[in-house]
Amino acid sequence: MRSCVILAATAIAVGLSSGVAYAQAAAQAPAQASKGYVEGVAQSTFGNVTSQSYGVELGFTIAPRLQVFGEVAHVNDTAPSSLATSAQLIAGALSQTQGNVGFHAEQPATFGVGGIRFLFPTSSKVEPYVLVGAGVATVKKDVTYTISGNDVTGNLAQYGIVLGTDLSGSETKMMLDFGGGVVWPVWQKLIFDFQYRLGRVFTSDEGLNISRAGIGVGVRF
Repeated sequence: MRSCVILAATAIAVGLSSGVAYAQAAAQAPAQASKGYVEGVAQSTFGNVTSQSYGVELGFTIAPRLQVFGEVAHVNDTAPSSLATSAQLIAGALSQTQGNVGFHAEQPATFGVGGIRFLFPTSSKVEPYVLVGAGVATVKKDVTYTISGNDVTGNLAQYGIVLGTDLSGSETKMMLDFGGGVVWPVWQKLIFDFQYRLGRVFTSDEGLNISRAGIGVGVRF
């Protein structure tokens, strides 16, 4: 009987010890130990103009605290100051013969990048990270002209005006992307990703910087 009591007490002690060890291991395990994530991203962009950006990001874990990611996004306007200056010159020339001339100049950009994301070790719930990536971006010069409210961009030749490559066309060039952020696991698989990105597009003229700050909302899988 005494032997049974000793064996039972020993079994309980071992069980409690194992349970505590398991709980500690679970608490210390990295929160990002998932196969990956997918999120929708909304951002504000800064530079010569303030605009908006939106896109989708997908990532996969390849090693502890190391992920590969891919992002596809669109920025509504990345126009440098030189675009509006050149557009204004054409509007001035057009107004010499026409009344009530107006113009609108934007430079939207669509890009896709992929790279590596590293998550820093932390004892808190949030997970800071940095990333670096590369890809391609298509940048379009979107300049329109109106006379008395009517769009005449496609008919400027009849007024003796032809837009040059500084005011029309598009190009696809290499892009580098750098950034960082903080992932906050909100509830179960739901995450908020507070982020900043700085992209450099190697356009044929002066080059283009795209600075973005915003939030991603997604899930882990």
